[in-house]
Amino acid sequence: MEAKYTIQRREIQSALDFPGSVHPVVKRVYQHRKINNINEIENKLDKLHNIKTLSGLSAAVALLAAAVSDDQRILIVGDFDADGATSTALALRALKAMGAKQAGYLVPNRFEFGYGLTPEIVHVALDYQPDILVTVDNGISSIEGVDAAHQHGIKVIITDHHLPGAQLPAADAIVNPNLPNDDFPSKCLAGVGVIFYVMLGLRSALRENGWFARQNIQEPNMAQYLDLVALGTVADVVPLDHNNRILVDQGIKRIRAKQCVPGIIAMLESGKRKPANTVASDLGFAAGPRLNAAGRLEDMSLGIECLLTDDAARAAALAAELNELNRQRREIEQEMQAQAVQIVEQLSAELVQTELPAGLCLFDPRWHQGVVGLVASRIKEKTQRPVIAFAKISETELKGSARSISGLHIRDALDAVATRHPGLIKKFGGHAMAAGLSLPLENFDQFRDAFAQQVGAVLETKPGEAVILTDGELNTSELNAITAEALRRAGPWGQGFPEPLFDGVFNINSKRIVGESHLKLQLAVPESAQIMDAIAFNEDGSGLPESTKQVRVVYHLEINEFRGIRSPQLNVRYIEPLKNP
Repeated sequence: MEAKYTIQRREIQSALDFPGSVHPVVKRVYQHRKINNINEIENKLDKLHNIKTLSGLSAAVALLAAAVSDDQRILIVGDFDADGATSTALALRALKAMGAKQAGYLVPNRFEFGYGLTPEIVHVALDYQPDILVTVDNGISSIEGVDAAHQHGIKVIITDHHLPGAQLPAADAIVNPNLPNDDFPSKCLAGVGVIFYVMLGLRSALRENGWFARQNIQEPNMAQYLDLVALGTVADVVPLDHNNRILVDQGIKRIRAKQCVPGIIAMLESGKRKPANTVASDLGFAAGPRLNAAGRLEDMSLGIECLLTDDAARAAALAAELNELNRQRREIEQEMQAQAVQIVEQLSAELVQTELPAGLCLFDPRWHQGVVGLVASRIKEKTQRPVIAFAKISETELKGSARSISGLHIRDALDAVATRHPGLIKKFGGHAMAAGLSLPLENFDQFRDAFAQQVGAVLETKPGEAVILTDGELNTSELNAITAEALRRAGPWGQGFPEPLFDGVFNINSKRIVGESHLKLQLAVPESAQIMDAIAFNEDGSGLPESTKQVRVVYHLEINEFRGIRSPQLNVRYIEPLKNP
């Protein structure tokens, strides 16, 4: 079942002449990424795309400016993931700073209402008596929900980044860079990036109509919200194009300086990360999962409140609750993952002479609907196939979370299945690499076969074969803390702008298990006296026979800080034994 890995070195993608001040290793890394303009290595705020190119913005801003000026009730309708939580917190903080006195939020409980602005959540919203609903990180497919709001005389502004369907909801304004004919250059904004731009526009409109002067309100510095933009953008795993890198880099700088909301500091510290040394991966692997845990297991309101409080003690208490939820989430995920592996292994045994289907659909009636996305991601990594994991949300309906691999646009694949088999899928939506859907339980077998057939027809690479792309080998003069620091500063790294990976052959001096499940190594550079510390997280060393003396390693070069001493370390992402020299 395990995927086969092939190590390949990246080819040059950029012919730009980078300045001499750029570290030679960083220059090589940049050359391997599609950088079309020298300005793309400068993450300055004045390089952000022009706000005026975002279609629908002027209509949304006009509605919001009137709502603030007329003291209307504004209700933010969020989503139950980290992008939705940061979007909600940003909208409320910015509205409050601009003088909105009646702004609140409502986030659907995924177990009761599902995703987006549904008619059911509109009914709940009526208790708040809103004049205007503003969706963040959702709404582009909420046709019935918008109609329900209008029936009650409520205006609706949709801010979203998900791909639209054939029909758009009849909202009073829609801001989404992925709308047809939208001229905004970046189609990669996360939901929090979209609402950040909307709030930028609102501040300009209120300034122009003299609102701040009349109310004696100090104009907010919008840069103060970039910590939230950085967290939501990284946690949602959207591609880090230049515009997103600017947003994330500027937000991370604020976090390092502790010029951010106390909740982000508290979540990083609960994940044993030092805010002063924050990099994008800390947001993705420490803060993001803790924030997401609330929406996966309980109610995202806990995470939103953690981002809204300005009291450090309260933020720490809420972060502790999120940390406990994240611990429970890991336990549930591990059990579900083991069950998913058994399903795939059983399927492999049954097929015998043939390979696994090109696309996998997995279902177990015991599975938790808040965790199926993580299970799909783990099995995707193991099999290098697109995976959809399903959970029951009622006796007759399933909810699925899909994760894809390079070469398959998962939302387009679902769209193709829905087109060829009308009525098979109840609803779906998402991105190229991740999507969600629901379907009747009785349709599972038919959908499983139709999905596998569709994936097999369009997948660009042979399923099950994974390629690890590296930036080549580092020589002994480059394996040091100076290089590691230069690589750290050259980010932020993430989806679409991958963190530098290097490969090389090393001799094993020693190995041991630390922290129950991490492989700690001392590696020697062949024909050299240089020794490097290395760690492979969540690796038990079972793939390395005791007789193994030499290994090929794919790694990140990082700085490890222990008892105040900072030293270079290889963070091992892949290791394979070689024949003894």
